[in-house]
Amino acid sequence: MGKKREICVVIGSVPVKNDALKKLDRARCFIICADGGYDNAVRYGIQPDLLIGDFDSVKSELPGDVETVRLKVEKDDTDTFAAVKEGLRRGYRSFVLAGVFGGERSDHSYASLCVLQYLCGQGCKAVMEGDRCRVFLLRGGKLTLRGMKGKTVSIFPFGCVSCEVSYTGLQYPLSRTLLFSDTPLGVSNRAVDDSASVTVHSGDALIMVER
Repeated sequence: MGKKREICVVIGSVPVKNDALKKLDRARCFIICADGGYDNAVRYGIQPDLLIGDFDSVKSELPGDVETVRLKVEKDDTDTFAAVKEGLRRGYRSFVLAGVFGGERSDHSYASLCVLQYLCGQGCKAVMEGDRCRVFLLRGGKLTLRGMKGKTVSIFPFGCVSCEVSYTGLQYPLSRTLLFSDTPLGVSNRAVDDSASVTVHSGDALIMVER
């Protein structure tokens, strides 16, 4: 029996224009397409392990040889959230979300940020791969950014009034400083070292890194 794949990749329906999907290590990834995310998989020649959704937005013909979970159109969870829950049910603790942020639906983008926060609350490691940025959410702990020198890094409280953070390797370092939700102090910092870090001491911090 081969080694179990350790990363659950959820592909959504927002068109993916960067190379995030091209770089997937298929041997390490269990791939779930959430509804129209199958169109992205087809575009990049990716064979998913699971399809899930109400399939109201997918344009490609669904394959008959891939495990499929059909959801009702009227439901509480987004297709992305349903895919994440299925990944958790199958034992995955590390997630990559692609094609779930940006595009024409701002409400779905915000909902995907909530899914990222949900994964954080479950103690999972997760990153959202957007076309213009990578998005992380930390509830305590440290995020190290390697090879990001010159990139814009923005940090905001998410779902809370404030978060307490420290930065190293950024143009404007902080030490145990509170960021408040009504004052965007954490916007548009910049990595000045090849290895930078963001430590979250309290609250939930949304970390956006320019691609």
